[in-house]
Amino acid sequence: MSERSFAARTITLAGDLAILARHGFAGLASPPWDPRAWIVQMDRMGVRSLAVAAITSVFTGMVLALQTAYSLPGLGIKYYIGTVVSKALVRELVPVLTALVVGGRIGAGMAAELGSMKVTEQIDALRAMAADPVRKLVVPRLAATLVMLPALTILGDLLGILGGLAIAVFQLDLTPAFYLNDVADSLTLSDVTSGVGKSFFFGGFIALVACRNGLAVTGGADGVGRATTDTVVEASILILITDFFLTKLFYLFG
Repeated sequence: MSERSFAARTITLAGDLAILARHGFAGLASPPWDPRAWIVQMDRMGVRSLAVAAITSVFTGMVLALQTAYSLPGLGIKYYIGTVVSKALVRELVPVLTALVVGGRIGAGMAAELGSMKVTEQIDALRAMAADPVRKLVVPRLAATLVMLPALTILGDLLGILGGLAIAVFQLDLTPAFYLNDVADSLTLSDVTSGVGKSFFFGGFIALVACRNGLAVTGGADGVGRATTDTVVEASILILITDFFLTKLFYLFG
């Protein structure tokens, strides 16, 4: 891919996402709403992603605690494991990893589902019945992602800290009370709001990229496959880039 075509594709993607975001958030803010569709999407995206989010968070907390204690043994760092684990997980690792892992799953699913509807002309049928595809298809998925990804992030924070607790107790010979007191003393409200705030942005990007690619599918089954792959790649890149700027923003105002 030439530099010119890459730049043109990037500009087109940014424009499409901006337009879709305007229509999607306008649909979120104005009735009529379809709570049943929202609940169905929340179940698909949130409840069915609990297992992968839990496994990711628990083992991330365990690995972080183990690596930190074993990498700097001479500094007595094991006595600050609670601080290191809670700060790193809550502010950075859990929001980003949950968005990447869960976002890859739900983003690919949304793109494939909408892409299949596009190639089978179901979306054209909605327009023929004077129904708005954005309000009918995009808004429930956007609402569900904005609600469930922060919820999974909060759950991941708790599970990651518990994973660090397991390593602190069984590998580093610390008491549960010592570890949990260190976590409570070091973790602040701004740490939690920073991580959860990031997850709102990540959720919006995942839903918008997936819906945009799904609605733009052409070329039959091959097009659906390309849209699915592009969704995972584009959403992951957006998450990693915006994480940098959001981190600076939250530290500036936190």
